[in-house]
Amino acid sequence: MVLLGFAGMAQAQGIQVAFGGVEQDSSLPVEVTADKLDVDQNDGTAIFTGNVLIGQGQMRLSAPWVLVVYLEDRSGIERLRAKGGVTLVSGEDAAEAQQADYNVQTGMIEMAGDVLLVQGATALTADKMFVDTVAGTARMNGRVKTVLQPEAKQ
Repeated sequence: MVLLGFAGMAQAQGIQVAFGGVEQDSSLPVEVTADKLDVDQNDGTAIFTGNVLIGQGQMRLSAPWVLVVYLEDRSGIERLRAKGGVTLVSGEDAAEAQQADYNVQTGMIEMAGDVLLVQGATALTADKMFVDTVAGTARMNGRVKTVLQPEAKQ
């Protein structure tokens, strides 16, 4: 009965979990590698395709396609949008989704589409996950599912 109540609460409100183990500094440089780069000077964007790997501090994001939107004054990156199957790794935690939107200025990442979060032996799935890289937390929303293991008896 308690588990049913928990499942209903998780589905209705989402569930908050730790993510990444350490706080991420969104002011750190962002390193991007890819097979191809297309830059549009008119709208201040760049599209990286093919084996894209993005690193910032301890965090790594990989995807086949990433759009980089630069700040209006071109002094830095405003946001990254990745799609086509995205993997996000921070510390011991890893998450996968169909797409991700990372606001570099606020440190917030929204992952959507078949989200899978793996933390050690625990796995959670949901429709969306919101990661606060500054606080080192994540919120899972929409059909949240996990398996709760009973404590082993000694």
